[in-house]
Amino acid sequence: MVALMKTELWKLKRYHMIWAGVFLMLLAVLLTVFSTTALDGTVWTFPFFAEQVMKENITTIFPMCIALITGYIISREETDDTLKNILTIPVSFPVLLLGKLATGMLLSLFLGLASTMFTVAASFLLGFPGGTLPAILQAAAQIIPNCLFLYLAVLPIIAIAARLPNGHLIGAVVAFVYGYGGMFAAGNMTLANLYPVTASMGLVGYRSYDPAVHWNPLLCVFSLLATLLVCAVLVVTTKQGTPTKAAKKSKQVITKKGW
Repeated sequence: MVALMKTELWKLKRYHMIWAGVFLMLLAVLLTVFSTTALDGTVWTFPFFAEQVMKENITTIFPMCIALITGYIISREETDDTLKNILTIPVSFPVLLLGKLATGMLLSLFLGLASTMFTVAASFLLGFPGGTLPAILQAAAQIIPNCLFLYLAVLPIIAIAARLPNGHLIGAVVAFVYGYGGMFAAGNMTLANLYPVTASMGLVGYRSYDPAVHWNPLLCVFSLLATLLVCAVLVVTTKQGTPTKAAKKSKQVITKKGW
């Protein structure tokens, strides 16, 4: 497994899609910056700004982003026609898929770090108060693990998309809707604790200082463990490769008789 992950990390160097993920992390920060222009009386501080960036990541950006990139990493083996060469070595397709999913986990941590850096830079540029070292460390301790937990939440979607040709595009759309649903789930704390996307918020203590927010860490853990179990079943039962297009029958050439 370690060797598979090292190989996948080497492949990431030639995938421009990774930079698209970094741009999407920047986009989440820019959307939050745009919301600061609203004259609604909100007092913006660094901790509040970091919370709003997390909200943008959770509900609109990150589920779609990580599903697109991880699905792209999986589908490239079929697109580049390299899967048939890889499977000549004694590695089953589910194991190969598991190695790619494990690499996606590391990628989610990297994107979480990028989101943290963009958040800190934007806050300093805008001059928000409260950007102390403890506040920055707390924001990093929430944003980075939250990206990992969001990745766990969308794993079943990625695993299902891996069964489809060009499934990473379908998976990205489904993951976007899935993440957007977190906005509605957040309206009820029981549902928020059970819905995998919002359960990630509970595990990092998002707005836990608010008396109206009551997270149940046990339910949040149960929710994400359920997604891991579903993903494990999907990976184990995945057949070798994705469906291939049927080969076209060659047209029979009728030769003319005589001269």
